[in-house]
Amino acid sequence: MSAVGGSGPLELLRRVGAAILGFLEATGKLTVFAITGISHCVRPPIYFRLVGQQMIDIGYYSLPVVGLTTLFAGMVLALQSYTGFARFSAESAIPNVVVLSITRELGPVLAGLMIAGRIGAAMAAELGTMRVTEQIDALETLSTNPYKYLVAPRLIAGVTMMPLLVLVGDVIGVFGGYIVSIYKLGFNASAYLQNTWEFLEVQDVVSGLVKAAVFGFLVALMGCYHGYKSRGGAQGVGAATTNSVVSASILILVFNYIITELFFAQ
Repeated sequence: MSAVGGSGPLELLRRVGAAILGFLEATGKLTVFAITGISHCVRPPIYFRLVGQQMIDIGYYSLPVVGLTTLFAGMVLALQSYTGFARFSAESAIPNVVVLSITRELGPVLAGLMIAGRIGAAMAAELGTMRVTEQIDALETLSTNPYKYLVAPRLIAGVTMMPLLVLVGDVIGVFGGYIVSIYKLGFNASAYLQNTWEFLEVQDVVSGLVKAAVFGFLVALMGCYHGYKSRGGAQGVGAATTNSVVSASILILVFNYIITELFFAQ
């Protein structure tokens, strides 16, 4: 009985230790992968044609998704703010709340999550398929570095195009709040625009664009990492796709808090 009873805490300790060691191992592998990918982004040669293709895929083809998401986020935010502020006769603060919420938080976070679902999954599926069909091994046989050919263009495109997407999304989101405030809530158009412009500061927009660049890097990194490391045929590709979206979404929320703390902590 004593031997059986003593195995419980030891087994629990073993599982906890194995989980911690597994987490540290995965973190180390991801860090090495990220450093290697970044090093190939800043060292020649750079495949500009591949970078341009990824920019079009990440930026241009994602505009409808990001635009619709931020548009309705701004509209809903204006409605929700009105129902709350009307209790305190503070309806005049709605333009300020809409522009701050969109530029600081909702614009970059919603765009990052949408891009993680659309681009991160596509990257993981594409690279995962190339891995299980041995196309990546063929690149190495042809003396082509897979990091430089597959990973670096996606990282560069993610970092450069996400701020542009978020900037467009900010404008569309603020416009959504404007539409609801003017045509449904009865605000004066010129007064609404004046309050929005006077309250907005450069730091608000810059913080959102910095978040967007970080989120773009995270989405591209997780998509490339899970796809590049996938194993086990079609099932492995499916797992890599799922893991890339989940891990990128979690990292976006974590780094959103960290960057907000860096910019706005007193």
